[in-house]
Amino acid sequence: MLTEQAVIDFLSQNDYDVRTSHNGRWIDQKCTPDVLSFQADCIYNYVMEHPGQPFYTKDIWFNDYAIDNTMAIFKKPSPTTDKAKNEYDKFFGQPLKLLGYSKVLNETKDGNKNVYTVNNLELLEYIAISERNALKFLFRYIEKVLSDSGLYSSFNNYFSEQKRYLSNKDRMQSLYLNVKNDFYHFTKRYTPINKDLECGRIFTKVINPLAYFYNACGTEGGHVSKDMITFDVLMYNRNNFRDIYANKPKGITRKEYASENPIQINEQYYEYQSNKAKKFLRLFNDQYRNGQTEHLESAHLRDQAIHIHHIFPKAMYPEICYYLENLIALTPTQHYNYAHPNGHTQEINVAYQKLLLLSKADRIKENLLEHYGENVEKIYEFSRFLHVLSVGFDNDDVESIEDMDFPSVMNAINVYYADIA
Repeated sequence: MLTEQAVIDFLSQNDYDVRTSHNGRWIDQKCTPDVLSFQADCIYNYVMEHPGQPFYTKDIWFNDYAIDNTMAIFKKPSPTTDKAKNEYDKFFGQPLKLLGYSKVLNETKDGNKNVYTVNNLELLEYIAISERNALKFLFRYIEKVLSDSGLYSSFNNYFSEQKRYLSNKDRMQSLYLNVKNDFYHFTKRYTPINKDLECGRIFTKVINPLAYFYNACGTEGGHVSKDMITFDVLMYNRNNFRDIYANKPKGITRKEYASENPIQINEQYYEYQSNKAKKFLRLFNDQYRNGQTEHLESAHLRDQAIHIHHIFPKAMYPEICYYLENLIALTPTQHYNYAHPNGHTQEINVAYQKLLLLSKADRIKENLLEHYGENVEKIYEFSRFLHVLSVGFDNDDVESIEDMDFPSVMNAINVYYADIA
């Protein structure tokens, strides 16, 4: 499994100067982390079925895997319908152009058609395996393109200066207009793109991933965003549970709110993301923990943890089913004999659930604070673990725990299960 440093090393080998390539489609409107990850997944599945074979956009577009999942995950009409042609030209074509410009794929011409082969299969898989990996790739890729193109200083000035003027709306807007105008002028000068509307669509996909990683304001509706850019803002699929519960009054539980305000969710989307998250954790655990169980019990330390278990069940808590912080690698015995009593997967051993949460807290602490080595990716976020606990316990107060305060997390887990014992 690649690390973010491996992404940086790959990008450093290539020159992405738009002033010499004149390629205005190095990133585009449909190049969101979730769409890019999905398209990389579709490509990866296709090339596994057709090893070494060049492919065109429509080979991915009309592949059964892409058709089924595009309809289920993104709630779009079948890619095979004539009415969908213009939308799918962008939905499939733009991420492929990005992967081609970045050199993850090799891109050549066959007449007026783009034809692709895979240049770096490991990096393609890295992007495919999770939206967060895709976002990390986008962040590093955008930085490198801007740097190679002599445009990075404008963005860097915007992000560094805004920290001083967050409470000054006029100054913030002035900083924003400076970087926006620089990008528009650059794009019109060095690429065939000459319309403000097109420049604006691309500008959003450039500045907002950077703003997310710099914990800064980006763009929204053609203006500087009122708030810091969050993960869900970057996604194509934005029907986020945090948005759904945004209007929930304090003191009302999620279950109560949901019963009074029925929530429609895209089950296929969460199933797809859950399966990818489980695959990711299994790969990580195999590579960096030698496949050992994440819940350390002396009787099972030599058994391989080949099962990935949802600590809070997927059927009851779909909103956190793809959070790595809600998944734990277990041995088959731990999974089917202990976590699910007598192998009944619809049942949960509550006492064991508590132990799994405590163990998961330890694994997250190891990853974030203690590491397994310098080259090990940080795959968890403390705030996401708090959100998992908040949802599982149906208690918003958990999310007010201070960053990296693991003793308070342990205490919250112990208090919750003491109350329901």
